[in-house]
Amino acid sequence: MQVSINVNGEQRSHEVEDRTLLVQYLREDCGLTGTNIGCDTTSCGACTVLLDGESVKSCTVLAAQAEGHDVTTIEGLADGEELHPMQRAFQQKHGLQCGFCTPGMVMASVSLVEENPNPTEADVRSGLEGNLCRCTGYHNIVEAVLTAAKEKSGAAE
Repeated sequence: MQVSINVNGEQRSHEVEDRTLLVQYLREDCGLTGTNIGCDTTSCGACTVLLDGESVKSCTVLAAQAEGHDVTTIEGLADGEELHPMQRAFQQKHGLQCGFCTPGMVMASVSLVEENPNPTEADVRSGLEGNLCRCTGYHNIVEAVLTAAKEKSGAAE
């Protein structure tokens, strides 16, 4: 079947099998490998992308379900060489170690701050529950999200 999806602001059309997952479409058909496949069972969040601005685990969405929708991946956040505020905060606050979970964590965090521009630490921890990191104790990730939220609201440190 033919699917047409707006990916990172660019209309993409590809022939895919009915069973093709969005994560497979992004990685294999679009060549966007920043979206990781961790568990393939919705448990880890490494495959999180934005679908019409809402965070979704792309291993649970068929490419056909994204037909006609807007998908944003980690590659689509930065404005050229200028990092997105969430990416910059993760870098500044050392919100990563091995980096495998980072794309999904950043995408979930962007959605979280869009929904709740002034999150508390508890809000961030709750909002990221479906995204797992095996390397960190989450402290720096939470700090990064809080920092980006403050920057977005104009109250940066």
